[in-house]
Amino acid sequence: MTGWVEEKLHSGVRMRLKAERILYDSRTDLQRIVLFENPQFGRVMTLDDVVQTTERDEFIYHEMLTHVPILAHGGVRKVLIIGGGDGGMLEEALKHRTVERVTMVEIDRGVVDLSREYLPSICGEAFDDPRTDLVIADGVEYVGTCDRQFDLIIVDSTDPVGPAEVLFSDRFYRRCKACLTPGGILVTQNGVPFLQGPEIAGTLRLLRPIFADATCYLASVPTYMGGPMAFGWASDNAALRDTPQDMLEQRFAEARIDTRYYTPGVHRGAFALPGYVAELIG
Repeated sequence: MTGWVEEKLHSGVRMRLKAERILYDSRTDLQRIVLFENPQFGRVMTLDDVVQTTERDEFIYHEMLTHVPILAHGGVRKVLIIGGGDGGMLEEALKHRTVERVTMVEIDRGVVDLSREYLPSICGEAFDDPRTDLVIADGVEYVGTCDRQFDLIIVDSTDPVGPAEVLFSDRFYRRCKACLTPGGILVTQNGVPFLQGPEIAGTLRLLRPIFADATCYLASVPTYMGGPMAFGWASDNAALRDTPQDMLEQRFAEARIDTRYYTPGVHRGAFALPGYVAELIG
């Protein structure tokens, strides 16, 4: 099968990707999952017709949501990932030898199973790593009943529609705060500010009464049209987002991880916000 897959996420804007071959197209109990091959982006996964990840540029998104908080913190041992069924975030977190355990809570097992089958270039062998704790459950319910604490929580969610809508709520963020160790970090996926300004503005409006420091940082991911993507950042340790570059360089060297987008310089620069983004988040 060939054709064009059209994304209609943004009002008044359409994005089309050529599908040279459809690998999978079906529904789980929660959402429609489509996997196809594109000549520019390689294998692509969409959920409810919205592009989630591609083989070609997934490294940007996954590196920036893992290495920025891990290297800023300097002592992350236990990580919680909410969502992230494709396994890319899990793989990046596990690159850090100092990370002892990564708990990944994914609501839809179908996403995990299909990613293992069709997207091994993204997840690698992360699901088989002995440090991986895969939980198939609702993320909001998990953080509401969990009696464990984590140094870092990564919310690798879809956009705030469908199953992921509850992951953009005051109740969820307060539950995450209760699951963090003192000085821990929460990072979130918050869309493209140029086209989805209310998403990052709304998230920070909820995070600021809960955490001593809440802001966002940016990275440009070609798949997500409309300019740089925003990642929410929250911690009670306000010094972490201003970790000196020489310290980041030392930690990066000691970590001995290979990255294609992340560098200590990019890390520092990601927190320098364009005027329109700074205005959006107040």
